[in-house]
Amino acid sequence: MYMNKLKTFSLLLLLTLLFLIIGNMIGGNAGMAIGFIFAVIMNFTSYWFSDKIVLSMYGAKEVSPESEPKLYQMIKELALQANIPTPKLYYINSNMPNAFATGRDPEHAVVAVTEGILNILDERELRGVIAHEISHVKNRDILIGSVAATVAGAIMLIARFAFFFGGSRDNKNPLAMILFMVLAPVAAMLIQMAISRSREYIADETGGIISKDPLALANALRKLTNGNEKLNNTVSLQTAHMFIVSPFSSKNVSNLFSTHPPVQERIKRLEHMASMAGEEKYKIPKVIY
Repeated sequence: MYMNKLKTFSLLLLLTLLFLIIGNMIGGNAGMAIGFIFAVIMNFTSYWFSDKIVLSMYGAKEVSPESEPKLYQMIKELALQANIPTPKLYYINSNMPNAFATGRDPEHAVVAVTEGILNILDERELRGVIAHEISHVKNRDILIGSVAATVAGAIMLIARFAFFFGGSRDNKNPLAMILFMVLAPVAAMLIQMAISRSREYIADETGGIISKDPLALANALRKLTNGNEKLNNTVSLQTAHMFIVSPFSSKNVSNLFSTHPPVQERIKRLEHMASMAGEEKYKIPKVIY
């Protein structure tokens, strides 16, 4: 828990420093003051509303227990198994087969699923996916993931802003601006990779334990990856790390810049987990926060 809090603080501090730097480049001391004000606003927004921002980006709508009783019952049972409050369910009207979890903490968590995932997975596989997302909630990955999406988006906006306005009137530095414009999006992607890749393995393992069916999650990952390969999804780069599988085709995104670990390695680990004998595999691993 403390490590995730430290990561969140570090991301917000990074955002503050970037606003101060770009403010100074554009308007000197006055620009820094304005940058600081914007940083405070962005930090407040990132912490309290990053989940709502992400959900609104995809037009996600809350689903009531009355309209989807079977799916809500599934979420309720898995949340009970994970010993967390039942997250809210949101629906995304998209043929992209995917899902993600977001929120500040387990008490304010949301699991979002697309129409595409509901169309291609059977009930057992969908249960495995929900268990994976419940694991992100249990392991408290959701705040850092949502804040990372907001910070990455802000970094890219700052880079574009810097490109157009170029520096203070007394200190134009084209080379610095070009470097900033190139490095800022790369920094945003590195933030996403550092947060997402290692946490997906843990969420897979914990999800397999919570659902008591790691093979179902392995099958779901295989189907979801194949499904996304066939589509030209329009997904924001800033939020790609939040989904259970990469929404982009491997033909378009190199492994170096992938926000997710190799899906074949994830499947291999889950299949190995399913082959283990005894009750040891059903003990939820200790997560180092």
